[in-house]
Amino acid sequence: MSGTSIVLGIFLLYWFLISVLDRKGILEKYNISTFGPLPILMIRTTRGLKLLDILARPKLYWRSFANLGILLMFAGMIAMFLVIALSDLALYTSFLNGNVPEPGKYNAPRNILLIPGVNEFIPFTWGVIALIVTLVVHEFSHAILCRVEGIRVKSMGILYALVPIGGFAEPDDEQLFGPKENTEEEPPLTATIEEIEEWEKGRKVRQETEGSGPEELKHEKSGSGPVVGATRTQRARILASGVMANFSVAFIALLLFFGPVLGAIAPLSDAMVLTVNESSPADLAGLEEGMIITQINDTDITTAIDLQTYLETTSPGDTVRIYAEKNDTVSTHDLQIAPVPSDYVGGVLVGGVVSGSPAAEAGIETGMTMIRINNTEMQNIATFVNFMGTTRANQTVEVELLPPEDYTGNLTENGTVVFDVKLSSSSENDRGFLGIIYGNSGVVAFPMLGISVWMPQAKVYLDALKQIPSLLAVPAGWIILFGLPIYGFAGEGFRGFSGTIMQFYQPVGWAEPLGIGIFWIANTLLWVGWLNFYVGLFNCLPAVPLDGGHVFKDYIYSFVYRLTRNNSVSEKVSNSITASFSMLILFSFIFMILGPFIGQWV
Repeated sequence: MSGTSIVLGIFLLYWFLISVLDRKGILEKYNISTFGPLPILMIRTTRGLKLLDILARPKLYWRSFANLGILLMFAGMIAMFLVIALSDLALYTSFLNGNVPEPGKYNAPRNILLIPGVNEFIPFTWGVIALIVTLVVHEFSHAILCRVEGIRVKSMGILYALVPIGGFAEPDDEQLFGPKENTEEEPPLTATIEEIEEWEKGRKVRQETEGSGPEELKHEKSGSGPVVGATRTQRARILASGVMANFSVAFIALLLFFGPVLGAIAPLSDAMVLTVNESSPADLAGLEEGMIITQINDTDITTAIDLQTYLETTSPGDTVRIYAEKNDTVSTHDLQIAPVPSDYVGGVLVGGVVSGSPAAEAGIETGMTMIRINNTEMQNIATFVNFMGTTRANQTVEVELLPPEDYTGNLTENGTVVFDVKLSSSSENDRGFLGIIYGNSGVVAFPMLGISVWMPQAKVYLDALKQIPSLLAVPAGWIILFGLPIYGFAGEGFRGFSGTIMQFYQPVGWAEPLGIGIFWIANTLLWVGWLNFYVGLFNCLPAVPLDGGHVFKDYIYSFVYRLTRNNSVSEKVSNSITASFSMLILFSFIFMILGPFIGQWV
């Protein structure tokens, strides 16, 4: 039986037990309820409510905190609505042009939900930690602001589904949103005339209170009567505090991640063993796939080119010692250099050509393989790099290449193609520039060892991560940050320093004593920051039941009331506008999910 089947079986058994306990009233007996039809338990307690009053004492601070949250909520509301509108427009335009994108992981329904283990972009461990932090800070900020504004918090508790998945605070809804409509009881048929007159007098007072405008929905002034509802400003502060708390946590977490934490992580080596040929010198010496080569004899290795450069100084039969690291364990391997197989074709694969470069103007194409420049054979990338280091701008070189099978140009008797190329300047000591992007996805073969090595450009990737904060001055920077775990820099996604990618880095400086613990800290900060940022933005949307929807509705009500001075009209207009936005956003998400599937049918 697979692990997935076991987990599913346990979950179904748990769901069955919860259903039975709920039907028998046992959960209610212990002040526990289920969250809708799902097997999520809301375990309530009144303990800790006094702590809320203590935390709420600096009222001026919390109100300033929430007022800033209102401004950020409206900024996020505009930004998110524009993102959705532009996404819909782009998809609609693709329908008109007949180039609708195919369904993929980016619009899969499972990836719309931010549920670790369901969403394929969110790793389970870090996702659960981040989700718990996100829910707790969001809900408890609501609770603190409720106490600041004098709104009763009935209970607090945790959300539980086999494991704790978050926290919640339960404010008094009638105090927060006002009494529910149509909840008044009619006088009983057996009431006396005096009782009916008293009931009519009370209804008249209530109607006068309800029609007195948006800022009059405060505490009733008659004695110590019940609270009718918070003012709209108070309610906006309470609702915006959750978004503000998420943004604050995201700011702190990402500030630490992009600052001292990334600063304490350095590339280990850009030379990972990708494949090992059976019975090769590397295989016999114990080298394995996934190992990171860090040293050969007394020479440090940072890239596969370093390894190539060193091996060019050796001869068949020489013995070398290779130091390799895997899973934070360093091992040594003594290898005897083997002769290069007679059928092995060396050369440097042209992985790309820079537009407008000398190579492009000469006719060199992607997919060709360089085998000679002037009288120097291009055995590998190291040979090419070393040769180009000896050239100068305006120098003309003769480049011989093996063309791909579908090449239609003129060939030599040997089946190669030759170009005379005048080099331009590389702006580095006036060295020559050819304009070729070398390599096959960063994979370099070592036939004398029997291995292929992958160069993931760890330093380049780390530097790109460190540059993200400096890009936030423009919208593109925020888009990169928002899509980092999902899209990354080139569609690969960045899920943190875990798995294979962690092998290419090492802790330095203050983090060196922590070992791999620095990667745990980095992953936690990345996901806590990103999920809080995402949830905060999502809650800004002007759609009920999101926080942004309630605030949007209240401000629309206030705006219309200033124009009409009519409570009933203002209520109807604000309800209609908010409902329209809610449906529009809902259908936008449905369109983005189903659009690519529909595009394949039409």
